Amino acid sequence: MSGNGIMLVGEAWGEAEAEARQPFIGKSGWLIKQLLSQVGIEYRDCAVTTVFNLRPPGSNDVINLCGAKPEGIKGMPALVKGKFARAEYTPELARLYGEINDENPNLIIALGATAAWALLGTSGIRAIRGAPIGTTSPASAATGVSLSRTFKVLPTYHPAAVLREWSLRPIVLADLDKARRQSQDPSIVRPSREIWVEPTLEDLQAYEQEYILPARRLSIDIETKGDQITCIGFAPSISSAIVIPFWSKAQKDGNYWRTAAEEMRAWAYVKRWCKMKPSVFQNGLYDIHRLWRTYGIACTLADADTMLCHHALQPEMEKGLGFMGTVYTEEASWKFMSRMETLKKED
Repeated sequence: MSGNGIMLVGEAWGEAEAEARQPFIGKSGWLIKQLLSQVGIEYRDCAVTTVFNLRPPGSNDVINLCGAKPEGIKGMPALVKGKFARAEYTPELARLYGEINDENPNLIIALGATAAWALLGTSGIRAIRGAPIGTTSPASAATGVSLSRTFKVLPTYHPAAVLREWSLRPIVLADLDKARRQSQDPSIVRPSREIWVEPTLEDLQAYEQEYILPARRLSIDIETKGDQITCIGFAPSISSAIVIPFWSKAQKDGNYWRTAAEEMRAWAYVKRWCKMKPSVFQNGLYDIHRLWRTYGIACTLADADTMLCHHALQPEMEKGLGFMGTVYTEEASWKFMSRMETLKKED
């Protein structure tokens, strides 16, 4: 069964929402409507609900719906650190899962940590925002209601968080723009990439002939431990890359290459490739300096830095590679990549 566009899932009702008995009536509602409109999504075309169709007592904070772990909803992690949503609110999750099944959306936008908790089993919104993830419906056993399929969820900050911290606004806009693109199809489609890992010297030679020599430019990235480069990656395109290791956890001596002669030949490939094509780096001043000062390898054709380009375009945003991946790619959140599929040429 095909999906029906976008569903917004918020946290709980505020004062205005409780009075009207519908979500996003107050300031948060005004803001989310403005943000959606800016990226070309009409609020009226979205299905809208909240995890808790009620106003938390006291300070209007979901922590007031929580108690100790023995009081919590079976199967659910902590909603707030050390605090678990009390079992009396289990019907709210059953109602939420039922609404999702009825709407059958292509994409669910999880607005804030509470929505991510209900749909993904985690409330760490900062670590997972901006990347499409499949629902887990962690409370299915407790509620007796299961999601009819794995729904695509894109978590982002709640508009109330943006009202408190206006610097989050461009991040939410970027996430909603991605949501607009992702809402065209209910499936989670990841880019296809071929990554060569644990190569032999013969692999390096083959990769050079097939991928490096025809490339117009290379993306280069190093990983370090102490004063040692543990591995270095080269990507001649968005769909192919190779990782050349120099340190191995599997070896007692820590050396990936089994003889000094093999390692020297591997470094020769690195040295040649670093000078062969115009090169792109992320925070390249660090990589280029380390390669030159420690190993005498000059990156004479370095011509672009993704971190600096991003900072020029979006100076108010974070500049880390993980964050940039959530803005510019369709990859899963790296926190959720527990299983990686890799391909080598002979596969």
